[in-house]
Amino acid sequence: MGQQTEQIVRRKLSDEVFSRLRGMITAGELEPGDEMPSERELMERFGVGRPAIREAMQSLANMGLVVISHGERAKVLELTAQSIFRQVDMTAKMMLSKSSDSLEHLKSARIFFERGMAREAAGKASKLDIADLQAILERQRTSLGQAEAFISADMEFHTRIAAISGNPIFIAISEAMLAWLKEYHTEMLIWTGKEKLTLAEHAEIITCLESNDPDAAEQAVLRHLERSRALYASKNARSDMAHLTD
Repeated sequence: MGQQTEQIVRRKLSDEVFSRLRGMITAGELEPGDEMPSERELMERFGVGRPAIREAMQSLANMGLVVISHGERAKVLELTAQSIFRQVDMTAKMMLSKSSDSLEHLKSARIFFERGMAREAAGKASKLDIADLQAILERQRTSLGQAEAFISADMEFHTRIAAISGNPIFIAISEAMLAWLKEYHTEMLIWTGKEKLTLAEHAEIITCLESNDPDAAEQAVLRHLERSRALYASKNARSDMAHLTD
């Protein structure tokens, strides 16, 4: 029986440079906030040309490991849950704009997630947490008639509930999903004019959290989000009907 061949795959120079630079970052040789070595230093260190260095540096930037600013050296970024989600932000928005199924899947995921966050928050909410939520609700109330400000406060309200968990990954997930859904929520809000009902539902959620009642908090969030989902479906149905009758 003959020996199996094991091909040696030649790597691009930029891939090799990328691997070494990434290793320097993960090993702590370069820490968050540090400037990366200059192109000339890296060229001399690795014995490669400028194109390989620039391509490797761009790959690091695409991964969110460094930030590149014109006229300055690249700097190492601190990896956080938020920075990781920001790497897919534009791609996620494009996916949602091209696929109604993806949008519905995201809405379902959000409802599932926020039900869990409500239960978690009901068991952990402090007086400070409740006071913060009430302050956000008041800002939302004073922004009636200002769609952008109202939606901004709405997003802050839901993210603040996730923050009660104390888990930065939950906070990042909440921020990401709300950012991806923002334009659809803004459009729906302007179309329905249900801002006062939203305020009443938010007030009910706060009451449930303050009472440390996980079941009631979960149901309040579920009613709130399912109503929004039904309104969006109704709007789309009317829009489709209008197109058919044109």
